Amino acid sequence: MDPVISLDIAKGESQVQAFLERKKTYKQSFKFKHDRQGLHAFYRFYQKVEQVAGQPPAIIFESTGHYHEPVLQFLEEHGITYYLINPVISYEARKTSLRKVKTDKIDAFHLGELYYKEDLEVFQKKTEQFLNLRQLTRQHSALTDSYVEIKLQFQAALDQIFPEYHGVFSDLYGSLSLKTLRQYPTSLDIQNASQEALAMEMRQFGARRSHAWFLHKASQLKDAAERNPFQTPVCQGQLISLQLYIQMLFQYQKHLSKLKEEIDALAKTFKEYELIHSIPGIGSKIAATITSEMGNSNQFNHPKKLVAFAGIDPSVFESGKFQATINRITKRGSSRLRQALYTAVQCGLAKNRNKRLIAFYNRKRNEGKPHKVAVIACANKLVHWIYAMLKRQEVFVDQT
Repeated sequence: MDPVISLDIAKGESQVQAFLERKKTYKQSFKFKHDRQGLHAFYRFYQKVEQVAGQPPAIIFESTGHYHEPVLQFLEEHGITYYLINPVISYEARKTSLRKVKTDKIDAFHLGELYYKEDLEVFQKKTEQFLNLRQLTRQHSALTDSYVEIKLQFQAALDQIFPEYHGVFSDLYGSLSLKTLRQYPTSLDIQNASQEALAMEMRQFGARRSHAWFLHKASQLKDAAERNPFQTPVCQGQLISLQLYIQMLFQYQKHLSKLKEEIDALAKTFKEYELIHSIPGIGSKIAATITSEMGNSNQFNHPKKLVAFAGIDPSVFESGKFQATINRITKRGSSRLRQALYTAVQCGLAKNRNKRLIAFYNRKRNEGKPHKVAVIACANKLVHWIYAMLKRQEVFVDQT
């Protein structure tokens, strides 16, 4: 016998279907909750299947974001063999049936059938260090996206109160700029203060500049206030919104700075990080993201498998005498790894940083490839370089 238990995992619960062998189910399908009581009830059922089949059954289920984490952790604690399936694979397998039926029981049944049809590999869970680094880099990326949204909303609010303030400071979102705007949010506030008072107030905000520099900035503020089109008292609601956005910007900057410190400290404990970071154009953040999303390189026995994991392998379509000449990338792998590689290529091409990458890019452009096609080809080449570096434990050597 070759027993398997398939789980269709949802939020807080899972549908169970057991098989003793192919096309031979065991008992009726049922559900259990993802709490300790439900998980132990499932484990008792697992032991019954093991007793009937004479060998421990494997567990198969889809990757469902974070919904499957309680089940995965329980299986790890009890040393149970399991297969974590890409939802794309199970979705394509369900399409082999002519009937259009979609229920949890049917999905669990199809997963069990998939176990006997496909040559699956046992899932290799990432180590605690890799998981921690991945969580931190993803959190940093999510916070950065939110930070950008707040910056846009802050600009919209500022444009309705003091649009001329944009050109006063080189860094609009710097500490000095935001603290000054929080203290003097309107042109009337600046006009009512003397130039000396403005300079002294800004100096107390902590910037290390000369008094003459602060006087010059105060003069620029005065000029901006004179040019500002909104001279009459503005709506109180707009001022409150502006103050809230400034406070939120400070909070995001603090959280992002803290996350970056944690990422840098943890990433330096990985040998893979140091090797990837040696590639020109790849900074600390991109190197940490690639390291965490890729995981242990030993799980890939060929660089093309790592390319496919990143989803930058070309799709292939041919039928009869027809063979497609325009093949897009599959985008079936890790979107975060793919984005990090694309950014790494762009940074490597900019400012003549990575000469080997630039030479490869120019060769592809001379072959008539469009810019984006050449960039994806560079990302593919970059993956091969990273794979070779990690296997040989060698740093990157650029052209002289």
